[in-house]
Amino acid sequence: MEAYLILEDGTVFTGTSIGVQKEIISEIVFNTSMTGYLEVLTDPSYAGQSVCMTYPLIGNYGICMEDAESDRPWADGFIVRELSRLPSNFRSQQTIREYLEQNDVTGIEGIDTRALTKLLREKGTMNGMITTVKYQDLQTVLPKIKAYSPGKVVDKVTCK
Repeated sequence: MEAYLILEDGTVFTGTSIGVQKEIISEIVFNTSMTGYLEVLTDPSYAGQSVCMTYPLIGNYGICMEDAESDRPWADGFIVRELSRLPSNFRSQQTIREYLEQNDVTGIEGIDTRALTKLLREKGTMNGMITTVKYQDLQTVLPKIKAYSPGKVVDKVTCK
């Protein structure tokens, strides 16, 4: 299904929906790691954020929960150039696609992650929306995207 990443400055990237198909607004950040995508997804420091992985192929060694930083994903969204369909690793327990769906994480693949990263590097992190809805008038959603705040993230990720 076609999906869109709409940034608060009005930039729109078109790709394909991955994970759970729902609309989310979050802060858009990037990560330059070539490996460790599960560690990124499960790192509490990414709470309230959608992570753009700059490496072009993500998911090629699957998911092994022994590698996770915590027992659940904290990233709200996941943005990749290409998601591997078939992992090759004897430790793999599931595909990343299955992991995203099982853990209610939405995402988008097939966009130019290099262009997105360059934009974020030049303008700084910004809020964005991942959606499968094709908005005809961005002015209806841009104020909502700009107004997004993750709230008290530290309270969400720390022990009580």
